[in-house]
Amino acid sequence: MKEYLILMLLTITLASCNTKKQEMTSSKETSEVPFIWENANIYFLLTDRFNNGNPENDVNFNRTKETSKLRGFEGGDIIGITKKIEEGYFTDLGINAIWLTPIVEQIHGDVDEGTGSTYGFHGYWAKDWTTLDTNFGTKEDLKMLVETAHKNGIRIVLDGVINHTGPVTKLDPVWSNDWVRTDVQCSYKDYESTVMCTLVKNLPDIKTESNDNVEIPTVLAEKWKAEGRYEQEMKELDDFFARTGYPRAPRFYIMKWLTDYITEFGIDGYRADTVKHTEETIWGEFKKECEYAFAEWKKNNPDKVLDDNAFYMVGEVYNYGIGGAQLYDFGDKKVNYFQNGFNSLINFEFKWNAAQNSYEELFSRYSNILNNQLKGFGVLNYVSSHDDGSPFDKDRTKPYESATKLLLCPGAAQVYYGDESARSLIIEGTVGDATLRSNMNWDEIASNEKTQHILTHWQKLGQFRNNHPAIGAGVHKMLSKNPYVFERVFTKGAYTDAVVIGLDVPEGDKELTVGTIFKDGDEVIDTYSKTKAIVKNGKVHINTPFSVVLLEK
Repeated sequence: MKEYLILMLLTITLASCNTKKQEMTSSKETSEVPFIWENANIYFLLTDRFNNGNPENDVNFNRTKETSKLRGFEGGDIIGITKKIEEGYFTDLGINAIWLTPIVEQIHGDVDEGTGSTYGFHGYWAKDWTTLDTNFGTKEDLKMLVETAHKNGIRIVLDGVINHTGPVTKLDPVWSNDWVRTDVQCSYKDYESTVMCTLVKNLPDIKTESNDNVEIPTVLAEKWKAEGRYEQEMKELDDFFARTGYPRAPRFYIMKWLTDYITEFGIDGYRADTVKHTEETIWGEFKKECEYAFAEWKKNNPDKVLDDNAFYMVGEVYNYGIGGAQLYDFGDKKVNYFQNGFNSLINFEFKWNAAQNSYEELFSRYSNILNNQLKGFGVLNYVSSHDDGSPFDKDRTKPYESATKLLLCPGAAQVYYGDESARSLIIEGTVGDATLRSNMNWDEIASNEKTQHILTHWQKLGQFRNNHPAIGAGVHKMLSKNPYVFERVFTKGAYTDAVVIGLDVPEGDKELTVGTIFKDGDEVIDTYSKTKAIVKNGKVHINTPFSVVLLEK
């Protein structure tokens, strides 16, 4: 075994690397496959809705008011996520990064918008960026989560909000007007009416454009003093502004608070919320501070560094689509967010492309754009999300197609919790986006045979994707139209990865061309069925009960 592992490391060949992966599951043993963010398989979950690992933290800050359906805290927490990592749930899915909704302390009060009360269970209503909300867990819990994830080859991406505070309630007073604006609501007609305004009523907008020196909001200062940490927080702020030379402007305070999670815990990336509602240059400033913090963490924790990947930042530029390549058009202004700090943007166009296009139309178009106009950058594709009321498969009638198109498409993949188990997106009695945010359907996974079959399909494709950077980051080429067969090839330095995939191929006996990827006499394996075959005359003949073939050497 040792000799074989050494041989794999020396040759860095696809054959040794991936054949062995059929038998290995630990991140240590599979570390010879480089992690590429452009090929990331990112699991996006609502921290409060995924798994309750510690029922003792379910109620805090007297958040006991009855809410409308699925608009209160349900008990999910950081410990629950860690437990699922330890159980191997994410590894079995081929997940190599987990994106959590914001975990900072939320407003203590509730908001009643005429449809019933709502608490900040989703994490986007910050009260204090410097500490975790006790409903989600403690900093010790976060430390354990990151360490456990890293040991299993999984990166952690936190969700960062710079654009706004939480709503104003009786328990959560508005911050001073040198920090926020509350008088102008966005009309989204042009650049200014998207940026210099509140997203919705009662969501105070941080004055991110300001370079004026401002004092800490009184409500925060009083809170920190009551908690016995005012002096420490102020000292850290003094050190930050002394090092950077930035003015004590609102956005830089928040950047300091968010980058602390990198320095202290070694998180690997940020998903930036409501990106187009702040000035684009802010994200370049934020990325600079994130990279500094990441370098500091690596310097202070050399034994915990996973690889030489830089800090990752993906942006939510609402309605951005890959068809716009590097630009987002406000109507009166086009902005390049990739040139302002972002490695990747969430691709809101994918669900439409997946619905309207064949596999080949979808895959070839994405490969062409990513390897040309977006070369060096990436997109994050998704089929469902926490605030998209028009997902690819709202009724969950196409869970297999959802997996196949999402996980085998060029670009990074966002698996929204429950995509892999067809968690219902239509919950009776809910209002608005609450229907998208139900509790994870663990009971169905444990007991429903149909759900288990769906999950198995997602697992097979996810593991294949995780083992092969070529899937998301490689170059696509069709080899045969009928049956539909294609190749993906990825090269970086001395490393090359190549696979051949067949979709909608005949069940039972089938013959597939493999182009020039595999040579005559090569033994290949279809990882979907775990069937081996020998290449002959540029083709592979196999007999499996499936219409999907995932070939590796």
